[in-house]
Amino acid sequence: MVEKYDVIVVGGGPAGMTAASRIKRLKPSARVAVFERSGYVSYAPCGLPYYLGGFAESIDWLVHYTVDVFRRRGIDVFTRAEVVEVAQGYARVRVGGEEKAFEWSKLILATGARPRLPPIRGLGLEGVFTLRTLEDGERAKRGVQSAQRVAVIGGGYIGLEVAENLKRVGKEVVVFEILPHVMPTLDPDVAVSVEEELTRNGVELHLGEKVVELAGGDKVEKVITDKGEYKVDAVFVATGVAPETELAKQLGVKLGATGAVQVSKRMETSVENVYAAGDAAEAINLVTGKPDWFPLAPVANKMGYVAGANAAGLSAEFPGAVGTAITKVFNLEVGRTGLTEERARKEGFEPVSVKVETATRPRYYPGGSRITVKLIADRRSGRLLGGQIVGGEGVLARVNALATLLAKGGTVEDLFFADLAYAPPFAPVWDPLVLAARVMIRELGGAE
Repeated sequence: MVEKYDVIVVGGGPAGMTAASRIKRLKPSARVAVFERSGYVSYAPCGLPYYLGGFAESIDWLVHYTVDVFRRRGIDVFTRAEVVEVAQGYARVRVGGEEKAFEWSKLILATGARPRLPPIRGLGLEGVFTLRTLEDGERAKRGVQSAQRVAVIGGGYIGLEVAENLKRVGKEVVVFEILPHVMPTLDPDVAVSVEEELTRNGVELHLGEKVVELAGGDKVEKVITDKGEYKVDAVFVATGVAPETELAKQLGVKLGATGAVQVSKRMETSVENVYAAGDAAEAINLVTGKPDWFPLAPVANKMGYVAGANAAGLSAEFPGAVGTAITKVFNLEVGRTGLTEERARKEGFEPVSVKVETATRPRYYPGGSRITVKLIADRRSGRLLGGQIVGGEGVLARVNALATLLAKGGTVEDLFFADLAYAPPFAPVWDPLVLAARVMIRELGGAE
């Protein structure tokens, strides 16, 4: 017997479960099924580095809602279920060792992203880990317990968070980054602050060094690069992610220039009654006005919310995003939003930048720290294009304020006159953001 559903959602991550829940709230009579190939739904992969660092005693702490919660909402949730084939109105799913057929009226692809693995020999050795699912996290935590020296390949957000948390539990950590600087979403003059924080906390950093092989018997024993060989007991590969689009290709769904699924603002794909949301789908970059790819949990949740609303018969749109992100590297908060200088130039803007270093609180009030704000604007229009902020405290609020202005096409003058809150325990009277805007006005040829 073939099960029939009004909506099938493929993927039980943030986008998928938000979409499914939205459908049931708006249209309680709808039959909704979710297929997730891991054993968990509604989980937080961003928390995996902190699970390694001992902040979460159990992997279950990274689960927002259990499967039972969604089943009580009337959603049929299938875990350890892999969709092996989709066609118009049809899906074949491997569940519990057997394949079953399902029919659907609408389909939401929330298949997420997969690790982007570089062409390195030896990735299949024991002791080599990636972090994407909660099962990956459990396997990695067991695998590094007896390791003393651990390599991290990749100096992006996840790689540096893994490095910090491995140091926290007493490991020797060596980071390899093929580019000249860590965190390619930052400009080099800001990334250098992150590199200094890493080395200050005992991380062995190898920049501009390409890993070509992982060697050992059955288990990894050393990392071989284009510059040398290094003994290690375990390796984390954190070289980024790519959109998971295999099922989209089966359906003939059009992909965008980023490699992710091309969607409308309603999350509609090029195939009728098929939606895509989350890390599998593109979104409009509100700075450039062009399709872009934002594999970020807040974006994924909102895309799922919109996809669910439209699948339920409402009309909703996701306007886009600006690529706001924040992390912590030991005692340094690192935030960014919008375009880097290099990206702005490639997009056809005439970028001008300023960088100011100041304090997060007045000199007389205890507990403040240094903070660096870099602003990027278009010389011709004065429009804000992006910003990067690093410091000991107060980065989150400031990068969020800047992101909001970016999303609305704000100018440097808008930032200067922004009515930001002030009190000595939180900020100086000239907030670091406003101070940076003041300097930028001068750079743009305005009155100081």
